[in-house]
Amino acid sequence: MSTESGLPTFRGQDGLWQGYHPQQLATAEAFERSPEVVRSWYRWRRDLVEKAQPHPGHLALANWCLHSNQNSCVITQNVDGLHQRSGCPDVIELHGSILHDRCHRCGHTSTDLDVITCRCGGGFRPAVVWFGERMPEPEMIRSQQVIDSCELLIVIGTSAVVHPAAGLIFRALDMGASVIEVNPDPVLPAPVVRILGTAIDVLPRIFRICSMEEDAGGPVAGANPDEEEGVQ
Repeated sequence: MSTESGLPTFRGQDGLWQGYHPQQLATAEAFERSPEVVRSWYRWRRDLVEKAQPHPGHLALANWCLHSNQNSCVITQNVDGLHQRSGCPDVIELHGSILHDRCHRCGHTSTDLDVITCRCGGGFRPAVVWFGERMPEPEMIRSQQVIDSCELLIVIGTSAVVHPAAGLIFRALDMGASVIEVNPDPVLPAPVVRILGTAIDVLPRIFRICSMEEDAGGPVAGANPDEEEGVQ
């Protein structure tokens, strides 16, 4: 989702910053060793995030969550807050938020990113999950609860290699949910419906069809997702 809003990924050359690879910076050890270098990297990333705008895929997803008759929830590994800015009312951030800092001692969070010491005396760090760290338990538990009760899971742009988040997909399949994968290059095994393409192109089409069928109380002639280009 985020790359189509102009944000670099953790993979490939666009993830580099001043010669550093993200894996060299997004760790507790790097922060302990060179806190100012890591802070500078996060200031750069936050500046990019603040300038980025939600794209039509974000907006289509938010519109569905807001106006559908179904209970909908977004579970994301992104840390940029673009889902919230697009209007999604219920977002679970598995990897935290780059727009906040968190005290390593008391857990207090702050949006004043220039303050490095908490009132408790502990130090602030970016409120994200670094390599080698566990995902926050409350978010993981709620994600599992959402997955266990869902009927349809739309998986967007995932590599399906980061666990335990990737395990949620297979949990949904085990629970009998239908799964749609939206990806330029599919990575999930059967049985899933694969729609080849980017979120910015595919999601508005998907949710337009879903809205038409919901309004009509069933499938709409000429609006079959299986007839859409790129569906496998």
